[in-house]
Amino acid sequence: MKAIIPAAGLGTRLRPLTYTRPKPVLRVAGYPIICHAIGTLRQAGITEIGIVVSDITRDEIQHAVEDLQGVQLTLINQHEQLGLGHAVLTAREWVGQDDFCVYLGDNLFEFGAQPFVERFQQTRPTALIALVEVENPTAFGVAELQGEQITRLVEKPAVPPSNLAVAGLYCFTPELFEVLEGMPPSARGEYEITDGIQGLIERGRTVTGQPVQGWWKDTGRPADLLDANRLLLERIEASIQGVTEDAQLTGHVVVPASARVTRSKIVGPVLLGDNVVIEDAYIGPFTSIGKGSVVRGAEVEHSVVDEGAIIEHVSTRLQDCLIGVRAQVRGGRTLPRTHKLTISDASVVELV
Repeated sequence: MKAIIPAAGLGTRLRPLTYTRPKPVLRVAGYPIICHAIGTLRQAGITEIGIVVSDITRDEIQHAVEDLQGVQLTLINQHEQLGLGHAVLTAREWVGQDDFCVYLGDNLFEFGAQPFVERFQQTRPTALIALVEVENPTAFGVAELQGEQITRLVEKPAVPPSNLAVAGLYCFTPELFEVLEGMPPSARGEYEITDGIQGLIERGRTVTGQPVQGWWKDTGRPADLLDANRLLLERIEASIQGVTEDAQLTGHVVVPASARVTRSKIVGPVLLGDNVVIEDAYIGPFTSIGKGSVVRGAEVEHSVVDEGAIIEHVSTRLQDCLIGVRAQVRGGRTLPRTHKLTISDASVVELV
């Protein structure tokens, strides 16, 4: 079985972070989102993975995944972004006659892809769709079921037939390609994967829904990135290998051998990357700090700090922040009590 990860879009809802990088390479819990997706597919036994990229996202995606081990990755060009169905159809030649999984690279599942892949391989439907209960079904593709079988799919319905939304994981036989190839675009000019699945239903094929167990996150907005970071950091185990001098570390904290913590307090779960320097600082729970970053004379908690960032001499706590690659936050003279920041790559913010 193979897997397709669509990664051609820019993620406009995450701007300004995605002005300079595509959404799949943004980091949560120390790794690009797409690497978490590849990791969970590998755990499910899928090692042949095709990543659908655009001319704009190709280089960044390739750089993010080039060091991954244990998988065979193929980048597939989608020169026009005409919807998820079109992205999947772009990978048809690469998939061939194999069964395949479609995993949206900005989605995270507590128990990964394995429960869905195993069920698909055991029961052999034409399609198996991950479903999740949501409060606002009108914002999603929604399934209508009889038992476990999906009888109808509706994209963003005004009157939802259920509260079961299509999550970002699908398993298919190659018959889906036949439906997608002859399918017209939707009213918004895109080829919808939900229309393709509905086409399978209308052919009388077996399309089953499997509820998501545990948490599910679609990391489409800044708040979702922070929440995903929190959920993933809850899994880490303490590992103190780097230098700690006059430092107090509590809970699950990861300090790599090349990192240094001096005259600081860290309350886990906290994940430090390679060559991170923490001096005269407080790092609170649910914070990940990318490699080569410096936090000096500042307090940070419930935040994602990407690679090469500098946070210095900020006298009030930074909380719920997303700090981009090589961004800088430097303190000044008078400040309010807290700051909430979403800062794109290479930005400089001076708090004066």
